[in-house]
Amino acid sequence: MILFPAIDLKDGQCVRLKLGDMEQATIYNPDPAAQAKAFEDQGFTHLHVVDLNGAFAGESVNGEAVDAILKATKNPVQLGGGIRSLDHIENWLTKGLARVILGTVAVRDPELVKAACKAFPGKIAVGIDARGGKVAVEGWAEASELEVVELAKRFEGAGVAAIIYTDIDRDGVLTGINWDSTLALAAAVNIPVIASGGLASMDDIARMTRPDAQILEGAISGRALYDGRIDPAEALEMLKGLPS
Repeated sequence: MILFPAIDLKDGQCVRLKLGDMEQATIYNPDPAAQAKAFEDQGFTHLHVVDLNGAFAGESVNGEAVDAILKATKNPVQLGGGIRSLDHIENWLTKGLARVILGTVAVRDPELVKAACKAFPGKIAVGIDARGGKVAVEGWAEASELEVVELAKRFEGAGVAAIIYTDIDRDGVLTGINWDSTLALAAAVNIPVIASGGLASMDDIARMTRPDAQILEGAISGRALYDGRIDPAEALEMLKGLPS
């Protein structure tokens, strides 16, 4: 069971948003590379990075910050936000990313996702962000009529390495992960699912150790880590030895 610390990039800085609102950004570290190294030093083995500006712009915006992160940490890094073409994907993977996360394009152009999975086996994850059970796109700015499970099932058998599922209504507000919808999604598809949005406390870490949660690959933590609500050493010890 992997606990992914999150670095969300806005204007070159490490921030956290509240409910996906770019106007509600808290700056936690002006040096994302230093934050990446700090997470590695705390014992984390993976890193989740989102280019927030890129998600809205539809192209990579915080490339310099991501480059610096890749130089600063040995941990495998997965990146999402504004990656919309095979050229974008290849460029980032060439630079050393472990995984590229495709979100909006998974809704707009599912065939591109499938082509990417064939071209880069094991390197493509799909980000499914939902508000009220409906998939949101364009940096969460637009809602679609797609149901979460409906979208996920479109990629079964395509070679998607993981689905990162975010409940936008829980993101950045420390109310706890939406376990019901997350576990329902994980049970409905054969693709590994990573929980995101709302992980709030050590109670959520304890919830990850329960048998029914073992179908998840892991969970992503942002604000709770930065605010000290989750103790890295204690959390990693609790999750040690669990399947991922």
